[in-house]
Amino acid sequence: MKRQPFNDLALAVARVVVGVIFIAHGWQKLATNGLDATSQGFAGMGVPLPTLSAGLAGTIELVGGIALLVGAFTTVAGIATALVMFGAFWFAHLGSGVFAAEGGWEVVGALGAASLALAAAGAGRFSVDGLLAQRSQRSQRDVAAPATEREHADV
Repeated sequence: MKRQPFNDLALAVARVVVGVIFIAHGWQKLATNGLDATSQGFAGMGVPLPTLSAGLAGTIELVGGIALLVGAFTTVAGIATALVMFGAFWFAHLGSGVFAAEGGWEVVGALGAASLALAAAGAGRFSVDGLLAQRSQRSQRDVAAPATEREHADV
């Protein structure tokens, strides 16, 4: 039973939803709240090097979110955003239980797990990574075809 079209569609939906969430949070850290306010918040949570950490977290969320959204460099983007979510879990949510309404880790846990799943599964066919893979396969076939034709011509 071949489920590839469904798998590709499911990966695309997951990438778009997770990507939009990361873009929104990265934009919030860097532009809406601003780096100064985000750094102060990080300092209050005990995050080491809060200005650097806030800039990195916001940039990884924004750029990683864009990459996930379009399905480019999905493995790298997925791992990077998962690491940021681990940091959020560790510094901001660890002692607060599960539920987000109580400051818990459910949202960062879900986003981190989704990021890791996308890193492992790949972006799917409906993505920049998928288009590049298809183009590469066509190029490899085009290079291999003349050699095969030469072998048959020698017979």
